[in-house]
Amino acid sequence: MAEVEISAMTFGPYGVGHRDGKAVMVAHSVAGDRLEVAPVSERRDYAVAKIREIVRASDDRRGAPCPYLPRCGGCDWQHIEYAAQVRFKGEVIARELGHALGIEIDPADLVEPAPAEFGYRSRIRLKVGAHGVLGFHEFGTNAIVEIDSCMVADAGIRMPLHLARSLGKRVEEIEVVRDGVREVQVAYLKKPASEEDLRRARNVLESDPEIRGIVLRSGARREILGEAAITVELEAGLSIEVDADLFSQVNRAQNVRLVAIVMEMAAIKESAPVLDLYCGAGNFSIPASRRGARVTGVDADADAIAAAMRNAARLKLRDAQFIAMKASETADFLHRARYRPEVVILDPPRTGAADLMEPIVKLRAPRIVYASCDVTTLARDLATLARAGYKLERVRGFDFFPNTHHVEIAASALLT
Repeated sequence: MAEVEISAMTFGPYGVGHRDGKAVMVAHSVAGDRLEVAPVSERRDYAVAKIREIVRASDDRRGAPCPYLPRCGGCDWQHIEYAAQVRFKGEVIARELGHALGIEIDPADLVEPAPAEFGYRSRIRLKVGAHGVLGFHEFGTNAIVEIDSCMVADAGIRMPLHLARSLGKRVEEIEVVRDGVREVQVAYLKKPASEEDLRRARNVLESDPEIRGIVLRSGARREILGEAAITVELEAGLSIEVDADLFSQVNRAQNVRLVAIVMEMAAIKESAPVLDLYCGAGNFSIPASRRGARVTGVDADADAIAAAMRNAARLKLRDAQFIAMKASETADFLHRARYRPEVVILDPPRTGAADLMEPIVKLRAPRIVYASCDVTTLARDLATLARAGYKLERVRGFDFFPNTHHVEIAASALLT
């Protein structure tokens, strides 16, 4: 065993210190802690350790309010005072992007705190274990920590025990989604829904007036019972409707702020051609079109594209078109077609858009706005843009996920 001083946080459940010139990553630590640790594993460049004793607690450490911690692997930063969580996220963003781009970024006030650190999630996805047990994975294992409630979930979200027990061993996960009025439950099945699955799910729906719809999914196969659509507000006077099993941001209040900042960064002009890659159901496409842009939205998810088209038609946005195609294929196609957008907006999954950077660069759009939920892949992709002549104009973080290490980031880059 050894003592380690934790000097910084990582984007993960680990704080990092140093001993004998080697980085030591310690789960559930806080910058400012002095800890007695025991080794877990050794790598060439770093070691992983666990806490044996807190010798001196950081001023930013607190007792986690959730009774399921530290076993539950969900809220990996809940043991940190909330103001410090926001500060640490800003420091990590500034460090990662600054290193990748070779520039200095001021971490102060870089991340907008959430309006509430608890009760913010409009959707939670629960693991289903034996006998309909519901919970989240235990930290570091695949064991399920059974829970009765979740502190970060919307207060209206209920545990879907009836559906879990009705579907039994055929269901792996259940997601509960609320929009403030409606509740939809999404069951992820091991195999496509059978007639018996449909019968049981229909019985649950008919016996519980709180549930407006149930979706049974197995891969891309989906069966919808009742009403699957939920309403997502994007900005004042503008909402979209999207089926509950399709992607939408979990923190609705922060998403309104994200949309506003992305629109500012995009500097939308009347009739300007705007390309929105990974557009989903129109989180950015619809507000951009509302501002008069000629929007082309692209996403590989055909169901999301269908939702985006319905939203554009409902809102009478005639200059918005949507294409169901892999983003990289579309960007290459548009380049060959001599398409020249004034703005490219992209919001890729956590893995980023490495395969898309070359086609985007070929488009030579004067402005690129990149929304990301992973600072490492964002840093990598922005570095690619920098080598192609783009300069970072602005970066802003949003704490969509209080009490976890996750953060949403928006960055704009200009062609120099």
